[in-house]
Amino acid sequence: MGKSQPATPTGDGRMIATGANPSDAPQGKKPSSVRMVVFALMIAMLLAMLDNMIVGTAMPTIVGELGGLEHLSWVVTAYTLATAASTPIWGKLGDMYGRKGVFLTSIVLFLVGSALSGMAQDMGQLIGFRAVQGLGAGGLMVGVMAILGDLVPPRERGKYQGMMAGVMAVAMIGGPLVGGTLTDHLGWRWSFYINLPLGAIALAMITAVLHLPKKRSKARIDYVGSALLTLGITALVLITTWGGTEYDWLSTQIVGLGVFGVLALIAFVLVERKVAEPVLPLHIFRNGNFSLVTVIGFLVGFVMFGSMTFLPLFQQTVQGASATNSGLLLLPMLLAMMVVSLFAGRVTTQTGKYKVFVVVGGGLITAGLAVLSLMDTGTSRFTSGLYMAVLGAGMGFLMQTTMLIAQNSVELKDMGVGSSSATLFRTIGGSFGVAILGAIFTNQVQSTMVARLGKAAGAKMTGGGAQMDPKRMAQLPPVIKDAYAHAVANGTHQVFLWGALVSIIGFAAAWFLKEVPLRGGAAPKAAPSPEERVPAAV
Repeated sequence: MGKSQPATPTGDGRMIATGANPSDAPQGKKPSSVRMVVFALMIAMLLAMLDNMIVGTAMPTIVGELGGLEHLSWVVTAYTLATAASTPIWGKLGDMYGRKGVFLTSIVLFLVGSALSGMAQDMGQLIGFRAVQGLGAGGLMVGVMAILGDLVPPRERGKYQGMMAGVMAVAMIGGPLVGGTLTDHLGWRWSFYINLPLGAIALAMITAVLHLPKKRSKARIDYVGSALLTLGITALVLITTWGGTEYDWLSTQIVGLGVFGVLALIAFVLVERKVAEPVLPLHIFRNGNFSLVTVIGFLVGFVMFGSMTFLPLFQQTVQGASATNSGLLLLPMLLAMMVVSLFAGRVTTQTGKYKVFVVVGGGLITAGLAVLSLMDTGTSRFTSGLYMAVLGAGMGFLMQTTMLIAQNSVELKDMGVGSSSATLFRTIGGSFGVAILGAIFTNQVQSTMVARLGKAAGAKMTGGGAQMDPKRMAQLPPVIKDAYAHAVANGTHQVFLWGALVSIIGFAAAWFLKEVPLRGGAAPKAAPSPEERVPAAV
């Protein structure tokens, strides 16, 4: 009998036998070589993750110097929009022209945006330069995951992706501390300049240790599809950013953006079905596991970024923590996420099993958000830490496992767009989560302040979307301080309650995943042929 054939995922998540194809598995690398590359990728991942955490801490000081409080949200929105819109394009460019050159280009673009942001003289310049930085960040996140997918088979990838989750946790813990220290001692501009030495190290290491086969495709870039996808994503992100704040949800502007976004995405689908080299091949969504894990990733982004936005606000306003210490108070969640992710990665590598982690992770995220919704003005830091640990454990099970499933569900030639699609939907989910949960939070805070202080005083304290920092809170009369603390507690209650309801969808979707064998695992032994069962003649 011939050799058993390798398996390829079908549209419903099953595996079918195909002819042997050397390109169907990543090129073998020495473990020491892979570890060096992974270390370099970890620095690049740290570059992207740390920036968001540091800049968030510095924003009050930036607004104080540059002014433009009414444009504050655009500092974040410009970065998010550019990241989301460029993510699938970076992935496709890597598939067409090779990962290394495209990845190095994204690092350089990110560093250029960082340097320009640090030199900004007004809020308009800062917003524009943050968009440049966001364009580079889109390539950073996709490049790290796609290169890892090229070098390491899925069966071995779990332990390395657990290490990446550890980098995320380190960035989330260290970011506020570093941001507060830099802002207090060197000035807010160093919140951007700190990226330059880190980026230089990443560039040097990637150039020296990453060796991938060079390739160049003769196919043309799908400019029309890229433009339509960018327009559609931009419209959707703007809806979630402006809806309920700048404009009413049923206003002409928001409804118009919604119609425009839907039409752009419909046109995008029509173009992608006909173009020779689509920027986002629709056939990858025929795989059941890939489609399900994309939905789960969107919901993980929705609840994760939403909770990360409002937990520090609760800690600073209700529990009296400083901006820097609020980062330390997130330690239970982030440590749980890091430990669980490393555990899940190693078990996946050893057993090839992963569905159980997605199911358990979805359940823990739902449970964590549900208990966090119980917090009020009397909740101790210890109790909230326990609640956060439950949420962090759920995220640890899901963060890298969902990316692993997405990469295992596409062919190697589509590794870039598969990784970018998973990253894109998680990014869009985060944008939706922050915007929608933010609108819920703001409305609840305003209604609570009006109920406790009266319409005139309550509206004055919360008008214009401004929020009080801990220093200003300390100067308020006790009655107003107590009212605002209760308002923030009520707002976070609604945020986590709605987050728990949304996460139930992801928990339900996890049960429908199929346990498809991971590429690179030990193939099951084929039954011996009749000839093999007959002892050889002596």
